[in-house]
Amino acid sequence: MEETLAIFIASTLRLAMPLMLAASGELVSERAGVLNLSLEGMMLTAAFFGALGSWATGNPYLGVGCAVLAALALSVVQAWLSVNLRANQLVVGIGFNILALGATTLLYRIIFGGLSREEIPGLPKLSVPGLSDLPFAGTAFFQQSVIVYFGFGLILLVWWMLNQTSFGLAVRAVGDEPRSADKAGIQVARTRWVAVLITGAMAGMAGAFISIADIHTFTENMTNGAGYLALAAVIFGGWNVGRTIAACLLFGAATALQFQLPAMGINVPTAFLLMLPYLLALLAVAGVVGRLDPPTALTLPFQRGK
Repeated sequence: MEETLAIFIASTLRLAMPLMLAASGELVSERAGVLNLSLEGMMLTAAFFGALGSWATGNPYLGVGCAVLAALALSVVQAWLSVNLRANQLVVGIGFNILALGATTLLYRIIFGGLSREEIPGLPKLSVPGLSDLPFAGTAFFQQSVIVYFGFGLILLVWWMLNQTSFGLAVRAVGDEPRSADKAGIQVARTRWVAVLITGAMAGMAGAFISIADIHTFTENMTNGAGYLALAAVIFGGWNVGRTIAACLLFGAATALQFQLPAMGINVPTAFLLMLPYLLALLAVAGVVGRLDPPTALTLPFQRGK
């Protein structure tokens, strides 16, 4: 039983990591007032170009770099449309997601072939010396992909940035009172641009984790709604880093149950297990888990002097 629980915890961390990376990046953007509904498209694009980069170079670390650069390229266009042109952020996000799904599917079939499942060079698991052999904790926490440990470092960096730096104060200011922030000398547009780029970088890491660190291949629409779950986690967590990470872990645990319960001989309808993470996300978006208090200027464009 102890070994089963350790495997379940390890699976929860592995499945939650791409959500935690994407959600923590999205949290920065939303706190600045920009909703990146295109998070799913960013992750899918990053997963494809990360896999392509790893396959072409034979180096998974270069693949991770390709994934981050691809997601950053999308975030640049997202920021230009949302911040500079003040386009409808919901429409822009939906458009990016449709474009990413179509483009990655087309490129995948052209480069790899429609039924290809070619394995790519992937990132190894890192067994922490002296800790990976510990009973229970070693299996649960210290035999993960290198991105898992690096990802937790990035998440801590996001928390520190939002709560302990002047940039974090500026982000919160332009997300709640952009006009007051502008009068105080904060450059609203630049702050929102940087926030969106942070989202792109984190989404790139999330996409790279899925294709390079976890599955070691690319398949059509392989993110399978992970970007939307990350968006729901931000809402579920009340735009707070700690609670958002807890929500991602909850979604990861719900997904891990799909594999764990049948292995334990517990008969639960497969359809229920498949829909459980999305059911939790729906409850979060509907506000069942508590009163929603989003940033005041979320999705609202800002134009100086108007």
